[in-house]
Amino acid sequence: HVQLVESGGGSVQAGGSLRLSCAFDAYTPANVRMAWFRQAPGKEREGVAAIYTYGGVALDTYYADSVKGCFDISRDNAKSTVYLQMHSLKPEDTAMYYCATDHHYGGSCDWSDFGYWGQGTQVTVSS
Repeated sequence: HVQLVESGGGSVQAGGSLRLSCAFDAYTPANVRMAWFRQAPGKEREGVAAIYTYGGVALDTYYADSVKGCFDISRDNAKSTVYLQMHSLKPEDTAMYYCATDHHYGGSCDWSDFGYWGQGTQVTVSS
């Protein structure tokens, strides 16, 4: 049973920064993708950042166009944690942020078919 626990959400003014954390228990397929999604009220859930590992080594990162240059995803295997560093936050970044993981088969970024999800952490950006 894979468990993901997000933390680090909160309220911040526009232009500010937050770092979200996703602690995961041992999930050790050779090829794993971990991603951050967000869902704002009345909107569909969207993938914002993903990190792919190959043989346990994090090699590829992907970002939604809306967050490129402002968000940075990283993974610390020693701490079993994935981070989402968010800079230059805007009110439209306000959403519940979720961490998700599953295996992958290589190729380009795939935002679908994530089997494991955390409970989410709220991010609120005020103008």
